[in-house]
Amino acid sequence: MRLTPATELEYRCKKLQEQMVADSLDAVIIVQNADLFYFTGTVQSGNLYVPASGQPLFMVRKDAGRARMESGLKEVIPFGSIREIPAVLACYGYPAPKRIGLELDVLPVNLFERYRTLFINADFQDATPLIRKVRMIKSHYEIHLMKDAADQVDLVYRRAGEIIRVGMTDLDVAAELEYTARRDGHQGLIRMRGFNLDGCFGHAFSGADSAVPAYCDSPLGGMGLNPSFGQGAGMKRIERHEPVIIDFSGCVDGYLSDQTRVFSIGELSERLQRAYDDMIKIQALMERTAEVGMSWGRLYDVCRQSAVEMGYADYFMGAKGAQVSFIGHGLGIEMDEYPFIARGLDQMPLETGMAFAFEPKVVFPGEGAVGIENTFYLSNEGLKRLTYSSDELVILN
Repeated sequence: MRLTPATELEYRCKKLQEQMVADSLDAVIIVQNADLFYFTGTVQSGNLYVPASGQPLFMVRKDAGRARMESGLKEVIPFGSIREIPAVLACYGYPAPKRIGLELDVLPVNLFERYRTLFINADFQDATPLIRKVRMIKSHYEIHLMKDAADQVDLVYRRAGEIIRVGMTDLDVAAELEYTARRDGHQGLIRMRGFNLDGCFGHAFSGADSAVPAYCDSPLGGMGLNPSFGQGAGMKRIERHEPVIIDFSGCVDGYLSDQTRVFSIGELSERLQRAYDDMIKIQALMERTAEVGMSWGRLYDVCRQSAVEMGYADYFMGAKGAQVSFIGHGLGIEMDEYPFIARGLDQMPLETGMAFAFEPKVVFPGEGAVGIENTFYLSNEGLKRLTYSSDELVILN
């Protein structure tokens, strides 16, 4: 278990403070687990108060002792209720803030109302865009953890080639691969910021089940085991000459890498094989095209247009009627961080330090899905890959 270095936490809080000054915020209060982990190094329950200048105050309800052990911040303070926040601020000499930023994309309304009663003269703003902009630029420390997660998904990929056989259920495959990842230190949870975006290790499904749409914001869905979690591996048994999709998210010390590979027992149909080869071409197009300064939306348009010209207008990134409007997503602590390689984001440029998964996929209803996914980051020397398992479609005997 690695603890986030104090220098990392100090730098992150400083970058947030710079954003706050530019946005005329006096303070930001952070409570969401992923943001708490990013800025404090722990998910112990509490409120992180970040003033526009000065030391952040991490007020911890449960468990303060553990928070002191896990967090490198200087001020880790036990408290019992958010009602105590004004008194804590006064004790540390901080004036009552006039403009306060909160994580309004995820904060429950009831909790928001409680903050309004604490600071009745304050103006509340959404601090989420500022937080996400800070988090989207990865440090060398973060990239190192994501490389470790890439090692983990390579273990999963190699294990998949060893176990997939005719007659196994998709759930059998998923369970074996999840076991492999857990033995390597996977935390068993994939964090997602979006409302009702449930996360698990990833998806493992075969044949027609890989083409079943679901509620999740993903090109692939799958039947799942029951309607309460209607996605992912189900009880379908694997047959010869059909795609077996392994879309798996590795996680090491809180940081993610995302990878998709396709297996088949025996050759696939010419249609599926050609579609897979074309998705490899779109990935190569992205690698040639992505550069610092290019807008997220422009990169999406270039790659999607190529897919349309290849004849996949009704199948690219989902079957017709269930297609998603992105080809790539940022990741780090959460699976849906900035940047999004998505339609319409023409004012958001790619920047050095961004990390994202790129996942061109084709879905043929009733037949199956194929595609590729790798995790990349923009370094000072250009675009680099973190995931490294072979891109070839794996044909098993």
